[in-house]
Amino acid sequence: MTTVQPPSPPPPMRLRELAFGAACAAALRAAASLGVADALGDEAMTVDELAAAVQADPRSLRRLLRALSCRGVFAEAGDDRYAHTDMSWQLREDAPNSLRYIVLWCTEPWTWQAWPRLDDAVRKGGSVFTDLFGKEFFDYLHDDAGQSATVFDKAMTHSSRQSAADLVGFLDLAGVSSVVDIGGGQGHVLASILEKYPGIHGTLLDLPQVVDHVDPRLREGGTLASRTRLVAGDCRTEVPVQADLYIIKNILEWDDDSTRRTLRNVVAAARPGARVVVVENLVDDSPSMSFTTAMDLLLLLNVGGAKHTRASMLALLTEAGLKVEDVRPVNPYLDAFETTVPG
Repeated sequence: MTTVQPPSPPPPMRLRELAFGAACAAALRAAASLGVADALGDEAMTVDELAAAVQADPRSLRRLLRALSCRGVFAEAGDDRYAHTDMSWQLREDAPNSLRYIVLWCTEPWTWQAWPRLDDAVRKGGSVFTDLFGKEFFDYLHDDAGQSATVFDKAMTHSSRQSAADLVGFLDLAGVSSVVDIGGGQGHVLASILEKYPGIHGTLLDLPQVVDHVDPRLREGGTLASRTRLVAGDCRTEVPVQADLYIIKNILEWDDDSTRRTLRNVVAAARPGARVVVVENLVDDSPSMSFTTAMDLLLLLNVGGAKHTRASMLALLTEAGLKVEDVRPVNPYLDAFETTVPG
């Protein structure tokens, strides 16, 4: 039997829906904050049952679920009952690939103040965050928005764990005995590599305040500590490590000058023939363009940074003196630029 696809909404309807995009984001945030997905189990539940579980007004919760279900988040199951969908299940905190904290992070209170200033950011070509809050983004986050900083940390942890598994499955580490993860955060990628490859030694290079809070497996007394070196430093200033493989994942989003300095420092430190794998969210040639282009605009607003196109990343890598061997997708959100340091 042939399945007939419903017609696409006409342009005026689609434009109206886009204009109300904030309502969809707010509905997702409300569901995540209330814990609706966590309260809903494998079986459908009535709105009254869900409202009692999350301590919400049943009539208002019904309206929230109706708005989300027409976008595929939760599903009406008849008799005033709702059930999970593939998307709503990922709002559960205990889901294997939970996106609960990503949803909360993308809709944090400060974002609602920043988005209306996007036209100003486009005019000036840089961040408007300091104009709004009187200090730089990360200073504000840690000084004045502690709860938001906690959400950020949890969102990055969940995201890093998921992408680490994909990246480790993607990488061919035949012949590699040493790896350095530059700007590797809590070290999920490095820890995953060391767990899979017991013959490899690894180094994590990141800022001092980051290195102090790395994955417990990498710290003194951890299961991987004997094969781990933790180096506190700024890769834009120096990369004081030699290794067979350098991994640079999702950190080349500052201004181009900072990216150039980082890549030059890697080339200066590395032995001829060393591999350098740069992993980024691209804003072109990607199945996740709707998401990555939105993140690109948020970077413009909060820190003045930018996601790369394939061409812009290739240009910076070539300018740094790296030989680009291949560009391949790691998953729908990430692309890996495989390069080597020439002899």
